[in-house]
Amino acid sequence: MPMKKAFITGITGQDGSYLAELLLEKGYEVHGIIRRSSSFNTARINHIFDYLQLHYGDMSDVACLFSVIHSVRPDEIYNLAAQSHVKVSFDQPVYTGDAVGLGTTRLLEAVRSVVPEAKYYQAGSSEMFGLVQETPQRETTPFYPRSPYAAAKCYAHWLTVNYRESYGLHATNGILFNHESPRRGETFVTRKITRAATRIKYGLQDMLTLGNIESKRDWGYAKDYVEAMWMMLQQEKPDDYVIATGETHTVREWLTLVFELVGLKQEEWTKFDQRYMRPAEVDLLLGDPSKAAKKLGWKPSTTFRALAELMVEADLKLAHAESKAK
Repeated sequence: MPMKKAFITGITGQDGSYLAELLLEKGYEVHGIIRRSSSFNTARINHIFDYLQLHYGDMSDVACLFSVIHSVRPDEIYNLAAQSHVKVSFDQPVYTGDAVGLGTTRLLEAVRSVVPEAKYYQAGSSEMFGLVQETPQRETTPFYPRSPYAAAKCYAHWLTVNYRESYGLHATNGILFNHESPRRGETFVTRKITRAATRIKYGLQDMLTLGNIESKRDWGYAKDYVEAMWMMLQQEKPDDYVIATGETHTVREWLTLVFELVGLKQEEWTKFDQRYMRPAEVDLLLGDPSKAAKKLGWKPSTTFRALAELMVEADLKLAHAESKAK
């Protein structure tokens, strides 16, 4: 039986790196697209770099996407590429819309034209629910996006549905709630907090500045969530799935727990800054993963506390190394 080929956009990101690891373990030939940069941006995949086949390209370049899809002819395509920072999307709404929304259009056109038999995964986001219309949020909950990022993800979601229904593509949306890891970017609130707490512990940082810490989120572990992506594409029929833990916690809870884990009181080391507030806030996100549990057999394996512990442990090592280098 020939080796399956997978193609991942956003392979250098948190999810892309974990997904690439998983697919390699399952015996796939793994291809990814990376943007040309004057500095290396492959830190998350350096440990598996030699086992990957990487192609230069960008979601804005339709000719490149067609060319890569034509040369690779993948069995499975995972579209994880995005400008994924919600706050930044207010500052760069046009770029966000192009990368997330139109980028998906370009890729789906390449799939439809070149490999219509391939299975396609579209990375959705709980941010699409925004000003939530029901709690918990499930696959049938109406979207109410509250940022350019979320609006672009809604476009990409419905376009994926449209290509599935119009052209018969095996195209699936994964509506993933917040998922974190030691590979999370340092500007995202969970990692910003673990990074700051561990640096403060080692005397490398004086204070942590945050915005709204009362917002509630459903947080899981990215490594668990990429397994759900793969499981979706193993189904005979394409469908859409919410991937979540079914629990919600405030940013304040995460903040308090992380500082407790390093032996500090967060009240002494944190302050509020209006600059970190979004123009339109999302107050509550809570997913219902029962469909994924029933149809995919998927369930999260990492608790809220365990996630905090593994991220703190990783960032303590980083802070320790920083302190030694001073």
